[in-house]
Amino acid sequence: MNGARGIPGWVANILGIVGLGLGWWLFSVLAFRPDPGTTYDPVPSPLAVGRQILDDGFSAYWDFFSVTINEAAVGFLWGNGLALLLAATVLLVPRLEPVVVQVAVVTYCLPIVAVGGIAIVALGGANTPGDPSKTAIFLAALSVFFTTVVGALLGFKAADRASLDVVRVFGGGRLRQLVKVRLVAALPAILNALQVAVPTSLLGAVLGEYMGATDRSVGITLIRLQGQLDSVRVWAVFLLCALVALVGYAVFGLLARLATPWVSGRGTA
Repeated sequence: MNGARGIPGWVANILGIVGLGLGWWLFSVLAFRPDPGTTYDPVPSPLAVGRQILDDGFSAYWDFFSVTINEAAVGFLWGNGLALLLAATVLLVPRLEPVVVQVAVVTYCLPIVAVGGIAIVALGGANTPGDPSKTAIFLAALSVFFTTVVGALLGFKAADRASLDVVRVFGGGRLRQLVKVRLVAALPAILNALQVAVPTSLLGAVLGEYMGATDRSVGITLIRLQGQLDSVRVWAVFLLCALVALVGYAVFGLLARLATPWVSGRGTA
């Protein structure tokens, strides 16, 4: 007798989005009503936010979102690239593992606001108006480093011992084991870590922009809109940030399903 099947993933996603939208609407209507005699609405309804985005046009938001996405993408590449390089180095030189793990833990425990302040002093901001902020790129890279190091190390160590022995019997060393066996075994964990790193890198970039040193970005736009008490556009920017992160997360999720079909039983390795 087969057990009851769970709710399909796409149905759960739709229900989750509908639930969030309904909760947002209830809070805007019941808990955060505008004060009498004022036009300031701290939590506008989803309909009001969507209407504002359509009235402004997506091109008005893309002007500063393109800068932030570029910063997040560059930080994503640097942070994950360095994390994967160090994780692979640990397999070639196992004695380095405590050092690499300790460095990863330290980067995770550092208060990002304090690090951002130091980064502003050390790195500065954009070279010219409209350029990406070095601080935002640095914080985006820092935000993804720990997750990818840990995910890659766990994935590399999950390699089948028998397969490693076969490579060793045929004269292969640690490098060949890494390329032939460990990399394949670690691919699901690495792709999952990269999937999580997409929204994390965007968050790191926005936090870096909050430190200043940039004239056109999501972070500086939020500061300006908050100062103007333009709550509808503030929520519009937050919503678009969530959509950008969700799209990136979904893209890497699809890539993981295509690259590792054996994980979900759609194929064999």
